[in-house]
Amino acid sequence: MRVLVSGAGIAGPSLAYWLHRYGFEATVVERAPALRPGGQAVDFKGRTHLTVLERMGVLDAVRARRTGTTDLAFVDEAGRELAVMSGEFSGGDVEILRGDLAEILYDRTADAVEYVFGDTITALTDTGDEVRVEFERGQARTFDLVLGADGIHSRVRKLAFGPEADFVHHLGRYYCVAGASRWTDTSLPRERARGFAHNTPGKLAVDGGSKAQQMYMFTSPPLDYAREDTAAARRIIETTFADMGWHAPRMLAELAECDDIYLDSISQVRMHGEYTRGRVALVGDSAYGNTLAGFGTGLAVVGAYVLAGELATAAGDHVAAFAAYDRVMRRYAKIAGNSNAGPFLAPKTAAGIRARNWFLGSRLFTLMMKYGDKAANDIDLVDYPSLIRA
Repeated sequence: MRVLVSGAGIAGPSLAYWLHRYGFEATVVERAPALRPGGQAVDFKGRTHLTVLERMGVLDAVRARRTGTTDLAFVDEAGRELAVMSGEFSGGDVEILRGDLAEILYDRTADAVEYVFGDTITALTDTGDEVRVEFERGQARTFDLVLGADGIHSRVRKLAFGPEADFVHHLGRYYCVAGASRWTDTSLPRERARGFAHNTPGKLAVDGGSKAQQMYMFTSPPLDYAREDTAAARRIIETTFADMGWHAPRMLAELAECDDIYLDSISQVRMHGEYTRGRVALVGDSAYGNTLAGFGTGLAVVGAYVLAGELATAAGDHVAAFAAYDRVMRRYAKIAGNSNAGPFLAPKTAAGIRARNWFLGSRLFTLMMKYGDKAANDIDLVDYPSLIRA
């Protein structure tokens, strides 16, 4: 079967790996002209995530390029510590830059999978027997299946399911990451590092955390700007945080030197458990994305494992495979829908900030960490059929 995968981030190459191993002919199309380096750090939590990475043969490579453990200290304007969020909570069992993870997955698949960079899907026509796909640059082609692994703003979801506004729900805040984390040099000892964060009502600035060199969060209704326009993103952050003290003036000055700036809303994808339609399926953030919820990368690799495994089990019968995939991931993906990091990290009031700081030092926070660990493993991970290709 000929399978087109849209997106060469995390879910896409993960799908390509398993599809090839099970004997499918996979093509991955990616809008960017090449793999995107750097980016914010992502993490994996618990036995389930690590088992899938191990079965893919990439766990050792991921560990070799992991970031260090970084605690995040919340401080007042004078720099006095108010509370600490442990690195185990924010970084899981293993944390790695998104670009490094994408490179590892690409290297595992590049020799066996067709990658098409610098192009994107513009139209899908599902005839019932195949899918005719039109591209922005390349010639139209037909595939047996099309799998959308193209993120929270998925083009495939828009073409096959409907407008983004029907499925992506703004949760009232924006976040911005800029620059790679300072704690990613694998030549340094794995000592515990510390980043620093400061709140004012409705705003958060993070200096040197594990996810990026800088991170910002702020309350806002939907904004009208182009996500690819880094200059616009920089202006929004500079304007929004111009009145913040602490390290913010120095951070904003450094922001001008950062090329890799990404600003987006904190949003949640709500597909109501139906991630497939006809010969099209969604995987990863396009299907069950929830910005900064802490489980997106794990859900992407597990979802890819389940979808490819169900297709192999059903011998390519996409109707049976898609139904099984929907059933399994409908339950497991609830973990993404049950959290919203925005109110926790950037409370709207001074009282909310004080309550959050108290919570971080309480037994309730420990219980929340245990719940997250349990939820990350709340799936019966099937050992799918023996591999067809070595």
